Amino acid sequence: MRRSTRFGVVVIAGAFALSAVLIGCDGSKPLIRDKPDTVGPFPAADRPVATIVSARWSNEEARDRLNEAGLVMDKAMIRPGMTVADIGAGEGYYTIRLAQRVGPDGRVLAEDISPPFRDALAERVARERLDNVSVKLGEPSDPKLPPASFDRVLMVHMYHEIAQPYEFLWRLRPSLKADGLVVVVDANRSTRNHGTPPALLKCEFAAVGYTQVAMEEMRSAGGYLAAFRPTGTRPEPAAIRPCRLS
Repeated sequence: MRRSTRFGVVVIAGAFALSAVLIGCDGSKPLIRDKPDTVGPFPAADRPVATIVSARWSNEEARDRLNEAGLVMDKAMIRPGMTVADIGAGEGYYTIRLAQRVGPDGRVLAEDISPPFRDALAERVARERLDNVSVKLGEPSDPKLPPASFDRVLMVHMYHEIAQPYEFLWRLRPSLKADGLVVVVDANRSTRNHGTPPALLKCEFAAVGYTQVAMEEMRSAGGYLAAFRPTGTRPEPAAIRPCRLS
């Protein structure tokens, strides 16, 4: 399975040098003091959460034989020049192929919540000289994406690992451009068994103000592909009504 993920900076080729910032700093005091985040509380999800068993859903050669990434990117209408976030990037199967699809005029942000996997992917990106890719570290309930930045946010075989879906989706919303989409690929089975029933997925997205605009069977990707667009005003956390499995 792929990892779920979020945003803290790893420096890649072509990114920002830190040396100038650190000149004259003795390290005894933080350079930036973050304001405490007092948003919430958010409702809890009424469903089990799958354990994260591996960053690898399947080997890349087998997935390529099925043209998995190509079909997903086609159905998600990912084109050259787009900016795409790969959430739960793991070992980078989609990251590498997204970088090729969006081309030198596009950008890919690969994000994961695991520092070791984030670091390994950063090394792979540097080794393969993918200058249009950045790698970030996030948090389980907050993707920490920059606002109004993404044409597509891709989550492949990781949604069922998100323990706080309402908070996660609420914090994700501002990162999308006006016509941006969140694209989810998952299996049609219980979250306990590393999938998400489509009705539950639709309900959880709707609770945070997203409208489902596509749902297609995707056998090559192990399940289905669903796409969502934010509509209306983002609800206040206290107004979010959780979905019930019953």
